[in-house]
Amino acid sequence: MQFDVSRLGDWADLSFFADDLPAIEATLAREDDPIYPPADRVFAALEHTPPDAVKVLILGQDPYHTPGKADGLAFSIPSEFGGNLASLGSIFKELRSDLNVTRTSSELRDWADQGVLLLNTVLTVPEGRANGHKSVGWSTLVHQVLGRLDAQPRALLLWGKPAQALGKRMKNPDHLRIESPHPSPLSAHRGFFGSRPFSQVNAWLQRRGDKAINWGDPKPEAP
Repeated sequence: MQFDVSRLGDWADLSFFADDLPAIEATLAREDDPIYPPADRVFAALEHTPPDAVKVLILGQDPYHTPGKADGLAFSIPSEFGGNLASLGSIFKELRSDLNVTRTSSELRDWADQGVLLLNTVLTVPEGRANGHKSVGWSTLVHQVLGRLDAQPRALLLWGKPAQALGKRMKNPDHLRIESPHPSPLSAHRGFFGSRPFSQVNAWLQRRGDKAINWGDPKPEAP
């Protein structure tokens, strides 16, 4: 499996792409099961949100391992999927409670294009095997991305213990750090619901003189 990294912009400066990616490509080439997301979407989070554009960081785990569900952005689901929204359903429920916003689009590209880095901490998964690529080497890239982002204040949404453990690598005292249980239906009732992350992020951005995120459906483009 070979990845096209030509669309990564300034992220391409990370040493991972020269030093570590070839070994991962070789490992994935030996995988017997289908791999998700499609190869041209594996780095979608980085392609949509350049380093200097990142306002908010949301860390996911590994991609959905169901056919047609993973699109390279953490928690995002292609609109044509039509199946269970799982954690994304909990996110939308909290969004309604927090901001009285009802979102219908399960594709989160518009969040990414506004500066929300939707980064999974493992970038690929074999069909039907959650965490099946946890040990292939993606952690090196994630660590380098976090290191690159630590220089400037960002809003960090750290949902679940794995994300919170990684978040400890972010040392800048000016980050907004919001930690809660993961929005999985198995854990969302333990404190994700009621955590109000979206209003907190927008208030923080506006205090800094920055533009709030439109967490609702994308606004129609002007004719």
